[in-house]
Amino acid sequence: MRVQLLRLAAIAAVWACGSSAWAQDLLIHGGPINTGEASVEALAVKDGKVAFAGPLAQARRAAPAARDIDLKGAAAFPGFVDAHAHLSGIGFREMTLNLEGTESVEGLVARLKAWNTANPGTGAVSGRGWIETHWPEKRFPSRQDLDRAIPDRPVVLGRADGHAIVANTAMLALAGVTRDTAVPAGGQILKDAAGEPTGMLIDNAMALVRGKVPPPTATARAEAVKRGVELYASRGWTGLHDMGASSEEVGHQQALAAKGQLPIRIDNYMSPQDADLVLASGPSQDPTGLVRVRGVKLYMDGALGSRGAALLAPYADAEGTGLILTPRETIDIFLKRGRASGAQIAVHAIGDRGNRLVLDAFQQAFADDPAALRKARWRVEHAQVLSPEDLPRFSELGVIASMQASHAIGDLYFAPARLGPERLKGAYAWESLVKSGAVVAGGSDAPVEKGDPLVEFYAAAYRHDLKGFAGPDWGLDEALTRQQALALLTRGPAYASARESELGLLKVGAPADISVFSVDLMTAPFPEIAKARAVMTVVGGRIVHDTR
Repeated sequence: MRVQLLRLAAIAAVWACGSSAWAQDLLIHGGPINTGEASVEALAVKDGKVAFAGPLAQARRAAPAARDIDLKGAAAFPGFVDAHAHLSGIGFREMTLNLEGTESVEGLVARLKAWNTANPGTGAVSGRGWIETHWPEKRFPSRQDLDRAIPDRPVVLGRADGHAIVANTAMLALAGVTRDTAVPAGGQILKDAAGEPTGMLIDNAMALVRGKVPPPTATARAEAVKRGVELYASRGWTGLHDMGASSEEVGHQQALAAKGQLPIRIDNYMSPQDADLVLASGPSQDPTGLVRVRGVKLYMDGALGSRGAALLAPYADAEGTGLILTPRETIDIFLKRGRASGAQIAVHAIGDRGNRLVLDAFQQAFADDPAALRKARWRVEHAQVLSPEDLPRFSELGVIASMQASHAIGDLYFAPARLGPERLKGAYAWESLVKSGAVVAGGSDAPVEKGDPLVEFYAAAYRHDLKGFAGPDWGLDEALTRQQALALLTRGPAYASARESELGLLKVGAPADISVFSVDLMTAPFPEIAKARAVMTVVGGRIVHDTR
């Protein structure tokens, strides 16, 4: 925590310098520099753009009055962009009860009890970040577990994937959830052997209790956006695709940009509730060019961990085939409006049935002009489990696969049981998709995952968990080469947001978006990459993070 506070303070200090924080001429050298296409000795940056990439002597001549940046052995790359994250959620994770890293039911109870002691009161307690798949108890937490920590205040704790919550008895009572409560379409209320709610609510059933938790104040919502972008700059990201953004959130981004306080680029994909403007008028951007509204983000199915992902055949470890969260006819209305306005469509699909339904819907929306679908840059968010027949359709249709490598190194603990060996062959199939000719854009899905570009690179190129473990049938042949992993997090997101002509490569004339890490990702042993850190972040020639 102390290290994180120091990094955020460093960012704040940079912006406090006023005009000096804006683009400067820079001479970058003293460590490996990968342009995305070649290795060079030095970069010259003028007026926020790459002016030269090559030998140091020539770089000095290209920017004779530039600020000298000695990397001191650190390695520079084209700016890493998170192609799928939730900005407000990232900020709120830093502001509320963060259960990331909880290692057992007992650990969850202990952290909840400690938080309650430090934050006494009578109001509802909320938090997020637990995931049970590696816990020794081998089960979801229950209301009785939460009651042991806090019996007298309503408690609701979100699973890391955002597709399930656990509530204590007081919260269920406040929400009026009983054994007789009707289950909402696209949701589940888990029950024990006696037919009583366990406290676990899946997907659309979460709304039964979430409406009882007081919403964050406007001030807190603005602070969450600010903390999120500062954290991302400190981790080496130069951009983020914000999935499910609200109009208010975009307004907070624009306000930061107008004051010179937005350190990264943001491409927004609006929630369905806030998508009317972009669906009517198409993509737009603010005067700074840092904040863009690209389209709308929709949901087809749920998540694999909570067995909400829609599968073509039943789960291998339980009954049921998952959940459809948005009816196809509703999806089709958004697709029709998106095509008419040029708004980019991004649809969450995890299970093989969910992915097939989205691909079918996309194909049907452009049945009269298939070539136009490729130009539309429509995206499937996650594309996590694919049937063999559907995998080549991404390339054939021109649909972008927006995937998160870190899911594979977390899901390896439960996905084999959920899917079975045959279906597992089409899961987290990055290499097969790349080989087929599909465009794959890499992201993190933070706050579901940590939101660290180094973890995403490590997972994409190594496909082992952070302790070096991978199961014997974990499809290590789907790992990417290091150069492919680099493209996944640079060129892929640039294409996915229609920015490939300007971002993704450090080429002459391109904006100087640069991510600098403490190790060379092209040569360092994988365990070193997992422990590395971002040492500098440059966006449009502005140094927005620097701990060299």
